[in-house]
Amino acid sequence: MVVANIHTESQAGSQPSVVRTIPVAAFGMSLSLFFALSFVLCVLGYLVMPGLPVKHEALAIFLPGFELLTWQGFVIGLAESYAWGWYIALVFGSIYNFFARRRLS
Repeated sequence: MVVANIHTESQAGSQPSVVRTIPVAAFGMSLSLFFALSFVLCVLGYLVMPGLPVKHEALAIFLPGFELLTWQGFVIGLAESYAWGWYIALVFGSIYNFFARRRLS
C-alpha cells in the first residue's frame, strides 16, 4: 500500500498521523483484471452449464453491445469489463484519496 508523506500533529499529543491513500494505478489494474476474469468465468459457466436459471443476458445492462455466445459480443464484453474496472478505480480512488487527505487538514 502506498502511504502519503503527510504528517500532522494529532489532537491527543505529538504523535504524527499518516494519511493512507489508495494507489489508483494498482487499484485500476487489479479491479479491471478482476472484472475481466469474472466476465470470462461467467461466459464459461454458461457454456458448461447452460441450464442454470442465471440470466447471462443481463450482462448487456452493464455491457452495451454484448451478445451472448458471439465472438464479437465476447470481445466487446471483455473490453467493457476491463474499462469498467478502470472507471471505478479512477472515480472511487480519486474521491477516497481526496477525502483521506482532507480529513487531516
